[in-house]
Amino acid sequence: MTGTAAAITAVPTIVRPLRPCQGRHVRAWRHVSPGLDGGGRPSGPSPEAPRPAGGVPSGVDRTILHADMDAFYASVEQRDRPELRGRPVVVGGSPEGRGVVAAASYEARASGVRSAMPMSRALRLCPQAMRVPPRFDRYGEVSRQVMAIFRAMTPLVEPLSLDEAFLDITARVGAYGSAAAAGRWLKAEVRRATALNVSIGAATNKTVAKIASDAGKPDGLVVVPPGGERAFLALLPIRALWGVGPKAEAALVAAGIRTIGELAETDAGRLGRLLGPRGAALRDLACGIDERPVEPVRARKSVGAETTFARDLADGDELRAALARLAEETGVRLREKRLRARTVVLKLRYADFRTVTRRTTRAEPTDDDEAIRQAASALLDRTAGPGDRFRLLGVQCGQLADHGEESQLRLWPRCT
Repeated sequence: MTGTAAAITAVPTIVRPLRPCQGRHVRAWRHVSPGLDGGGRPSGPSPEAPRPAGGVPSGVDRTILHADMDAFYASVEQRDRPELRGRPVVVGGSPEGRGVVAAASYEARASGVRSAMPMSRALRLCPQAMRVPPRFDRYGEVSRQVMAIFRAMTPLVEPLSLDEAFLDITARVGAYGSAAAAGRWLKAEVRRATALNVSIGAATNKTVAKIASDAGKPDGLVVVPPGGERAFLALLPIRALWGVGPKAEAALVAAGIRTIGELAETDAGRLGRLLGPRGAALRDLACGIDERPVEPVRARKSVGAETTFARDLADGDELRAALARLAEETGVRLREKRLRARTVVLKLRYADFRTVTRRTTRAEPTDDDEAIRQAASALLDRTAGPGDRFRLLGVQCGQLADHGEESQLRLWPRCT
């Protein structure tokens, strides 16, 4: 069985609780009846079908999809190179050059290989893996195909990266009949156009949709109906929730809060004492409340560059030359995008993999290479100590504004 029919029938055809997925016990609803027409395509409108007239009535639940391509870089390589299909594939730099895993196929993941893992460790875990250098131009080309399919469904598409995006189909879902039918159609269209699989979560908000897509991987379609958000999240570990990093997770677990359901039941005052001001926001997310809109145009938050060294470097001429190159590359990117930055961030990863960031904020924004280099060098002066050796160095600029915006701001006097 090949093509669209395979993509559709790979998903369960009944509504039932999910099995434990990747160590997370999830109770959700996995909708999928094939609904194929005689040509092997899912029934429902084509991308060119007329949009419903008018807006969305007030009080109508939103329908948000989170679409996430499965093992994107590795899947593109397996698609383009038939000899890699069914074999463990890791995409990334060479172990000799301190490369890291950019993506791993599901065959490699079965051996414990994960993204961002040092390539040397990945190949020790999975000696039979085929290492493939990344082809970012190719991934960008395929990404543009996928995003075009998303935008054919709705103009309200918020890309998060090359391989994932939110789609608000609230005004469009009626044309398909249901969120499940819309998800089936989208999976089939992506499969038809690219021969790749996409996992989709559907819910009333972004947080739940994203967690749903992850729960259904690979090649899944998980629909959480209105009113089911809190029950869906309840048994998941707190680390599955956006905004819960290692430090917050450690603080919550130490306080006896291990699941999202337990977080939702925790008193807001107690969360405030544990997590500070963001405690209340995390509790809302744990309750399945997330009012953030899908934003088709997302403001760029930072511009930068980083490099991993073939051998650990102490502070000296070689490290400083690398810093100058990164500052120049960052300045070029800022000017290409007609942006200026007020904040300069230095990223350092030590030989023992400990990573730190240091930042400074300028009174006036800049896109000048030398100004960026001087700011980053001053941060390095204050951070690097005798005996320190570094495996990675990065320079990043934030608090961005375009040139036109800065010109307008200068027309107004500064408050003192």
